[in-house]
Amino acid sequence: MASSSSSSTPRTWRYRVFTSFHGSDVRKSFLSHFRKQFNNNGITMFDDQRILRGETISPALTQAIRESRISIVVLSKNYPSSSWCLDELLEIIKCKDDMGQIVMTVFYGVDPSDVRKQAGDFGIAFSETCARKTDEERRKWSQALNYVGNIAGEHLLNWDNEAKMIEKIARDVSDKLNVTLTPSRDFNGMVGLEAHLREMESLLSLDYDGVKIVGITGPAGIGKTTIARALHSLLSNRFQLSCFVDNLRESYHSGFDEYGLKLRLQEQFLSKILNQTGMRICHLGAIEERLCDLKVLIILDDVNDVKQLEALANENKWFGPGSRIIVTTENKDLMRQHGINNTYHVKFPSGEEALEILCRYAFRQSSPRLGFKNLAKNVTWLCGNLPLGLRVVGSSLHGKNEDEWEYMLSRLETIIDRDIEEVLKVGYESLHENEKSLFLHIAVFFNNKDGDLVKAMLADDKNLDIQHGLNILENKSLISIDGEIRMHKLLQQVGIQANQREDPCKRRILIDAQDICHALENETGNGAVSGISFDTKGINEVTISKRALRRMSNLRFLRVYKSRGDGNNIMDIPEEMEFPPLLRLLHWDAYPSKSLPLRFRAENLVELDMQNSQLEYLWQGTQPLKNLKKMNLSCSAHLKELPDLSLATNLERLDLGFCRALVELPSSIGNLQKLDHLNTGYCESLQVIPTHINLASLEDIYLTGCPKLKSFPVFSTTIKSISLQRTGVEEVAASIMHCSQLLYLYITECRNLKSFAHLPTSLEVLDLSWTDIEMIPDCIKDLQRLASLRLFRCTKLKSLPELPVSLTLLTAEDCESLESVTEPFNTPNAQLNFSNSFKLGEEAQRVIIQQSFLDGSACFHGNSMPSEFNHRARGNSLNILLTSSASSTFKACVVISPNYRQHARDCRIVEVCCRIIDNRGWYIHIKSVYLRHPEKSTGLRTKHLCIFHGIVPEVGSDAVFEFYISSEKSLDDYKITECGVQILTNETERRRERGSKGYENPSYEADYDKLSYEIDYDNLSYTVDYDNSRYEFDDFNDVFEDSEDGLSSCDSISDDATDEQGTLL
Repeated sequence: MASSSSSSTPRTWRYRVFTSFHGSDVRKSFLSHFRKQFNNNGITMFDDQRILRGETISPALTQAIRESRISIVVLSKNYPSSSWCLDELLEIIKCKDDMGQIVMTVFYGVDPSDVRKQAGDFGIAFSETCARKTDEERRKWSQALNYVGNIAGEHLLNWDNEAKMIEKIARDVSDKLNVTLTPSRDFNGMVGLEAHLREMESLLSLDYDGVKIVGITGPAGIGKTTIARALHSLLSNRFQLSCFVDNLRESYHSGFDEYGLKLRLQEQFLSKILNQTGMRICHLGAIEERLCDLKVLIILDDVNDVKQLEALANENKWFGPGSRIIVTTENKDLMRQHGINNTYHVKFPSGEEALEILCRYAFRQSSPRLGFKNLAKNVTWLCGNLPLGLRVVGSSLHGKNEDEWEYMLSRLETIIDRDIEEVLKVGYESLHENEKSLFLHIAVFFNNKDGDLVKAMLADDKNLDIQHGLNILENKSLISIDGEIRMHKLLQQVGIQANQREDPCKRRILIDAQDICHALENETGNGAVSGISFDTKGINEVTISKRALRRMSNLRFLRVYKSRGDGNNIMDIPEEMEFPPLLRLLHWDAYPSKSLPLRFRAENLVELDMQNSQLEYLWQGTQPLKNLKKMNLSCSAHLKELPDLSLATNLERLDLGFCRALVELPSSIGNLQKLDHLNTGYCESLQVIPTHINLASLEDIYLTGCPKLKSFPVFSTTIKSISLQRTGVEEVAASIMHCSQLLYLYITECRNLKSFAHLPTSLEVLDLSWTDIEMIPDCIKDLQRLASLRLFRCTKLKSLPELPVSLTLLTAEDCESLESVTEPFNTPNAQLNFSNSFKLGEEAQRVIIQQSFLDGSACFHGNSMPSEFNHRARGNSLNILLTSSASSTFKACVVISPNYRQHARDCRIVEVCCRIIDNRGWYIHIKSVYLRHPEKSTGLRTKHLCIFHGIVPEVGSDAVFEFYISSEKSLDDYKITECGVQILTNETERRRERGSKGYENPSYEADYDKLSYEIDYDNLSYTVDYDNSRYEFDDFNDVFEDSEDGLSSCDSISDDATDEQGTLL
């Protein structure tokens, strides 16, 4: 598939194909059929009919060869009998070498080996020609024949049908032309188009001789038509006939009956594809009659009714072998209805691609101009990465200054461009009334909301089949559903504009702030209103009449919010105000009263969201809350109590974060058997939590920042995550052992926690950082799923017990009392961070040094190189003479020194890399390990040792081990002051070296005697053999990522090389 984005200036070729042949052998037979097939395929050939043949090749013929993209040499019995043909061949090969001309061969009644060796009848003819020529001419012709004889081409003797061979040659030529010729400039600069074309090429299976229909689906404005037009431009010359049928949506006239509609569509289509204006047909078999024996490319663009497909492409047999029909539509269901199984769904471009699309139109370049980067990113985000929006908005911003960009940004938040709306609103307008209502409610209230929650919200609408309606919207690419219901930002604007165009007296959703204020103050609302979305931005004061909401008897969705802070606004709510009884969504940010009205009825509520409210309580007594699924009262700083929730048996989420006055959770929480998320984070007064309850669905409880909470709550045996940071918890309850699904336990900054004795074996992450824990119980070795153990600044911790082999991260940084670790220390895949734990003793360091690492590493305080590392040097590199050519392993140690004192900041990662360079300057091995500093770490305060293992491939000579540091934060200013390496040559030596006590873990220790490497430097391939399994890499890029070609010379790399990216092996 040809690229559509080439920026180079292409060579202009006058002819597509030049054919070199011997006239008497093929002109009246093979060549005439050959030329006809090429004409049918739209491939232009040089015609030599008017050129007089002579002893020497004419200048006109030489020029024709040089102006042809492809030369086809037809090698027949008498081809070498003509010095003219042989001179043509020399010129063809010269053009191939000088200009990259493509050379193809056809062996017409001769054997390729006879051509190469000038043997048989072919050789006799060649010798006769050379008898009259010089030795130099003979030598050149012989080399040329040998060259073309080695080019794989079509051999007539391998075919039982010459016509089929000619079709195959024409198809191959067409393929090569599509790869090499410059595509239409109409598609230059189309970002991401090439990837779409590759996907479509795969679906089209162009080498398949049968008929295929392929669909392109996606939302309006995504680029379906652009992809289809590019395919038509690139592929049409492969087919006898091609046709792009656009505006099919507009061609669907409801004034015709079905039969009349199909007749009209077929007439228009046949007139276009056959280039015969005003065709008239009298039956629906016309397409099959006219096209059944022709190879055609047909593109049906913007199909919106299955009758259009039935009229134009009802059956594959209507079209000749090799035909392709491409259908574009927003409606995925049409594909299923018509049985089109090969469909390409066009996805939104990535953020990077979307920004480039905008810049192509706004700046006429691929990136933002200086000073416009943030503005361009914001515009891209507001356009939701939709190519149509990016093109229209980008074009309108071309040549504009920064102030004009800012103005456009403010408009895009509330107003959609007319050109964009005209395209996008078509899908909305094609909906029936019920689906339109569903579309509007999603656009205003439920975009990016959980699908089950939305269904519950709308379940009381007896006129609407919710699931059916959602399926229609999804099939028409108006929404997507991935657990949550998502509608594009620009489609949201289409919905809002459509709602505002409705008759004010019949308007279902009130959005305009001034209209809402008028209705609330003057009681002008009516029963037609089902929803209010009230953005109070810019509203200084609102006085709500006590019956204003009650008059809207069908009001089901009420949302009051402020999109942008602009000072305080006053909202006067009378105590006797009444909410309508059918209310299902009550979302009121900063609700100004101490409680909901006395007569508030909550039996239909599905979601109650009262964030940042002045509420002290919601209501008194017990309300029927069977429909309630979500309750969010977070940041209600004055909330003192929760209501009785015993009847909220379907409640799934309860958010109480930052309710600073809340003292206790009611015992009625024990009835919430469907609750899966409970958040009481930073409820500073919270002291009392009910005990002896087991919530069957609870998976996540967040209690961080509750300093008065002393007891360890176990709410559910099915819990997966418990967060208890910065609480007053003093011990871990023994009942936690029953939490057999607990994966994450965070108890950081709990200074009252001294010890614990019980942990469930399901744990994967245990964070005890900033606690006064004095010991870790021995049972931790039994947690065979534990991957991460975090002990940052556990200042009273003195020793570590045996740890589980599953561990991949141990953070014991700033553990100022830590002195010892327990043998056996068998964590081969763990990153062990003992930074700034200065009391770690020599014996503990010995145990750590002697353990075998696979993907793991260790970092601890130290300033001198351990004696085991017998190859050592100052600085960051050393040269080692490898006495054995066999592959082996090595252990490395580097001394890392901070250049200056670090400051506490966010967590970050420091990468320590080792690369081995052979005597040719090639990187033959790269190993990277990582030092992870947690949040608030000050980094390394003194010199530290970093130790890890790696593999030495077969070298058989000296090698340079080069070490360097790469950090994502420029503030991590570390340097390597010394490095050391120990080469490990056999398993016995390795066991003795690492001080094995007779234990082995076959799951985590590699048997290095079963490991070998093969590096083929000539073919740049890399092979690993391990335990009778073989792993092959096509090239070094699969293993080494330090350069574009995978084989960088160290001479071209700076010593620092801090931008190199290592590869874990």
